[in-house]
Amino acid sequence: MAFRIALGEGREFDSEPGETLLDAAARAGVTLPYSCRSGRCSTCACRITSGDSSALHPETGLTERERANGWVLACVRSATSDLTVEANVLGGLDLAPARIVPCRIEAIAPLAPDVMKVVLRLPPNAVFNYRPGQYVDILAAGNVRRSYSLANAQGPRVELHIRQVEDGVLSAYWFGAAKQNDLLRLNGPLGTFVLREVAGMDLVFLATGTGIAPVKAMLEEIAQLALDARPASVAVFWGGRTQPDLYWDVNAVDAGQRYVPVLSRAGEDWQGARGHVQDVYLAEAPNLARAVVYACGNEAMVRAAETALSAAGLPPRRFRSDAFVASDA
Repeated sequence: MAFRIALGEGREFDSEPGETLLDAAARAGVTLPYSCRSGRCSTCACRITSGDSSALHPETGLTERERANGWVLACVRSATSDLTVEANVLGGLDLAPARIVPCRIEAIAPLAPDVMKVVLRLPPNAVFNYRPGQYVDILAAGNVRRSYSLANAQGPRVELHIRQVEDGVLSAYWFGAAKQNDLLRLNGPLGTFVLREVAGMDLVFLATGTGIAPVKAMLEEIAQLALDARPASVAVFWGGRTQPDLYWDVNAVDAGQRYVPVLSRAGEDWQGARGHVQDVYLAEAPNLARAVVYACGNEAMVRAAETALSAAGLPPRRFRSDAFVASDA
């Protein structure tokens, strides 16, 4: 027996027992924001105001206070009765459904000692339409899958930036065995971390590590936009520990951006900004009236940025994030 999920404003859909709210919404054509799909980030957080539900997996992306106030994570939460839910519904995105596509490694080369650039070639007849900012899962033997952001705008090839993880299941492959023409499978596109409602706004990117990959793709998209569809301004704050962590030339793409490199463990000779990207941005005392912030990278940065920007007055709907949660990559 299906349960009825009411989102308000006339939006309703059915959810089968054991089905996540996120999957049920997608099946009904309702787009909810999401990222990790494993209960570890909080992108898909929504609030249940009536009805009963159960968590299929731990909701580690929520605080105890949030849980007490009725917040749940749609990617791992299933209805056990009819529900009334407060959720951020994303309209008008027209995102392509995920599908499994074979691909081959066309090129693989290091960008930094612990970052590998992988270019994947898709079959000539493959239909793989994605939005810059989305990600894919690489499917490996033994039911292993790992998520990687797409680092280029739409094209016949897919670029990934892969960070090495100690004892990682796939890291051993990427950094020791992967070679040109290897056959792989990917599932995607996935995620809702895409440009929306940014025309005429002050667009700010906060990135750490390989969180620059989706930013690179979105900068390429902005560079191709008509003038009336572009943001009023674009700023990129990219953080790392030391200079080798900033492995890509942000100004290689001309989207009219201002680039601020930030190091948290800089040497004495570093003349740039020091600390954390969100703190450096807020230290500029920015006018948040037209700001839209996209944060991507390690989970600690994303959470800290969301908290700090909310306290500074940024409306929650203008903070968009893709937290890289830990995995055996």
